[in-house]
This record gives sequence, structure tokens and C-alpha cells, in this order.
Amino acid sequence: MKYDIVTIGSVTRDVFLGGLDFAKLSGKEFLTGEGIGFNLGSKYQVKKLVFAIGGSAADTAVTFARQGLKTACIGVIGNDSNAAAILEELAAEGVDTAYFQKHSDDFTAYSVILVHENGERTILSYKGEGQHFEASKISFDELETGWLVLGSLGGHYDLFEKAVSWATAHGVKVATNPGTKELALGLEKLKPLLKQCAVVSMNQEEAAQLLGVEFNKEDEIFKAMDALVPGIFVMTKGHDGVAVSDGQHIYRAGVPDSPIVERTGAGDAFVSGFVAEYMRTGNNEQGTMNEEEKIVKAIQLATANSSSVVTQYGAKAGILKKGDFGPWPLVEVLEK
Repeated sequence: MKYDIVTIGSVTRDVFLGGLDFAKLSGKEFLTGEGIGFNLGSKYQVKKLVFAIGGSAADTAVTFARQGLKTACIGVIGNDSNAAAILEELAAEGVDTAYFQKHSDDFTAYSVILVHENGERTILSYKGEGQHFEASKISFDELETGWLVLGSLGGHYDLFEKAVSWATAHGVKVATNPGTKELALGLEKLKPLLKQCAVVSMNQEEAAQLLGVEFNKEDEIFKAMDALVPGIFVMTKGHDGVAVSDGQHIYRAGVPDSPIVERTGAGDAFVSGFVAEYMRTGNNEQGTMNEEEKIVKAIQLATANSSSVVTQYGAKAGILKKGDFGPWPLVEVLEK
């Protein structure tokens, strides 16, 4: 089967619990410095209940499909009602799920997401079948695609390596937004794989930790990533927007002023929006553009897509369709 793009990574069934009256706590015992508190043994009323699909592969696949690209998604699910809901929703979006792996020895990955009124959330995640990816069961040679997008792979280095090797051998471009378990493999193990990628995306904290560089030393992060990534390095910066390097320029954009309901899926929406627009300009849908213009356009759609996603519950509801107009940012381009 021929596709424009194939996504591989996590797929989950999510339930969002909003309007909860929980206390916001501060303390050194919390990794982020902040936490939430409930009274033990008490019952709390949930004022907002939303079911959705999520996971890196599903989130990015929906963006690509809504942008008019022929898309396949590959993930791992169980033999349960949540798996059926995931397949049904992806099919409704026009995403091909023919290559999904399906097991019956565990449940489909599931997350309970507690949403604070400021849009931040705490996620209770059950990985389930998502941990059981089998590289040997993905029939790469049956795929014909221009791009491969790799998200969270559950730490399966063999899958990461096989996907990148196949793509390189067949002239397929790779974009990756590695998950926590992939990053935990360490720089030396990831280095040969990242060197084969056209687009690599991380947030600033992830990049700094992977490289062993101080968080605020942005110049050092880009210098190291430029030596490592031959293509484009995208570094998301949360409230501070994004900085992107193509080895020759640094591109910066802020975050548009838009209402925030909750932030789940914002990172996936950004990287998939970036790749979708970069693909489109590369295929000359936008006429003749130089590389600098392509990256500016890609950042604009990525930012608009991410800013739209956070205005609704779930990672999918706010994803833009082709032709939609979101809050397009100004992009500053600086020579290195």
C-alpha cells in the first residue's frame, strides 16, 4: 500500500476528569516542584468527563490525515472495547490501521488525566499492550511511503533501529519525537539513529538531559544537535514557544495568546503540524520555496495546530484540518 506518511508509536484510550476540586501543593518532594492533593477516603465530584484517543502515533496520524495526507498508523492494542474504540476513531479520520499489532494477553493502554483549571494536568498511565511492540511483526517491505514518523516506542531500541535502517535503505525520510524511554537509552546509543533523521523534535529539558548540557545553555544545545542531526532540530520551549535549527539559521516563534483548556497532545500536534507543512512545501504544493521559507511555513502551521489543540479536551479534538486558519505566529529568522 502506498502512503504519504506512516506513524509508529503509542496508542491509548484516555479519559479526562475536569472540574476537580483538588489542592495545589508545593514542595521539594515533587519532581516539578508542584503537586496535587486529595483527602484520603473522600469522594470527589467530577464535573467534566471526556473520552478520547491518544498516544504519539494516533495523535500525529490524525494531524496528517486532516491535512489531506494518505496516512497509516502502527501501534499495539489489546483485544478489548478500548481497542475497538481506537480503531473506530482512527478509521473515521481516514487513517489506515491495517498494520496494527493486536494481543490478547494484556489490556489496551489507558490513561486517566486529572485536569487542573489552569490547563496543566496529571496523567495516570497504564501502558498495557503498548509495552509489547514487536519489531519483527511490522512488515516494512509492504509499506510504500515518503515519510516515517516515530513517536514513543516504549523503549524498544530494536524497533527504532529497524525502522530507521529500513527507511534509510529505501529513501524514506524519518521524523522522530522520541519518548521518555527512548531518551533513557542515552546519547551514545541514539546517536547513529538520530544521524539518519530529517527532523528531530524534543523539548528543551529533554535535549539538555540527553546531551548533558545545562538547561539554559541554548547555544550549546544547538551546537551539539547541529553536529548530531543532519536535518532539522526542533526544540519546543513550553510557554516560551519554539526554536528551530537547520544548521544555518535559528528560527524563533512565540506562543499565540489563546485560551488553554488542557495541554495533552500539544507536543504531538506541534511536530506533526511541522512535518505536514514541511512535506507539503517540499512537494511543491506551495510553489517554489527555498528551505528557509519552508521551515517558516512549517513552524507557523505547527504553532497554530498546537495552539488549537490546547483549547479543547483531548489530543485530537482541536487538530486543524487542511485550510483551517489558526493563530499563525511571526517567525524570527537569525543567521548563525
